Amino acid sequence: MDDNDQMSSLLADILELFDYQSQQAKDGEEALKRLEEEKYDLVITDLRMPRMSGTELLKVIKKSHPTLPVVVVSGYTPGNTQNVIINEQADGFLHKPFTVEQIEKILKGFPAHK
Repeated sequence: MDDNDQMSSLLADILELFDYQSQQAKDGEEALKRLEEEKYDLVITDLRMPRMSGTELLKVIKKSHPTLPVVVVSGYTPGNTQNVIINEQADGFLHKPFTVEQIEKILKGFPAHK
């Protein structure tokens, strides 16, 4: 999930390079609904989104799916409270603009997927 459709599409294309299938959600609420309906290997979320922030989404996911890896992406420097939450709960952080190599490094840190 990202607040920018073009960035979401670019990220989806990069994930495809590494044999990850992806689905995009327009906001955190849609993402949570999808998590109830399907199993996912990884969530990548923007920090700033409509209706629910990436920080809020991260907290909810970790409460209901504690072993599901969540990577937070942002073009902004998180505030102190967000830094604490991200550092304590997120499984990775990417600062925009990110590179293909940074995505690959993040993905290599998680168990293999099918």
